[in-house]
Amino acid sequence: MKFIAAIILTFFLAGKSNAQTAVQDSISLEQTTRAIRDAFGRGDVAAIVALHHPDVIKYFGGDNVVNGRAALAKGLTEMFKASKLEFIENDIESTAFNGSTAFQTAIFTIKVIPKNGAEPTYAHGRSMVIYVRYKDSPYGWVSIREMAQAAPAEK
Repeated sequence: MKFIAAIILTFFLAGKSNAQTAVQDSISLEQTTRAIRDAFGRGDVAAIVALHHPDVIKYFGGDNVVNGRAALAKGLTEMFKASKLEFIENDIESTAFNGSTAFQTAIFTIKVIPKNGAEPTYAHGRSMVIYVRYKDSPYGWVSIREMAQAAPAEK
């Protein structure tokens, strides 16, 4: 009888541990994604780059591909010279965890405010971002792959 109780307790604790890990993963991933959006809003290239893996690749359609942190930093620096960005929508559609990898899709809207005084424009799309655990990340996760496309038409 003691043996059966020990087995039940072991399964209970293992289940509790897995649940705690899942909650911790969700919280730390949310902290990562929020930090990325906040850094974009500040125009903070160093903070954005720190939340991306050294081997990051971002696909934005056609030939618009960013490959690696150096290319990411260069593109961001140029963009922030001309514009300020503000995330005004970031609706998570789905998040899945598989070990040390997380997959997330979201519908986003970014307000692009030109620094020359021109009227703002809006980028509305859907992204799929793959995150991996990374020891040098402030929140434990970094983006390693991203793909963005037009958002679906509103119904």
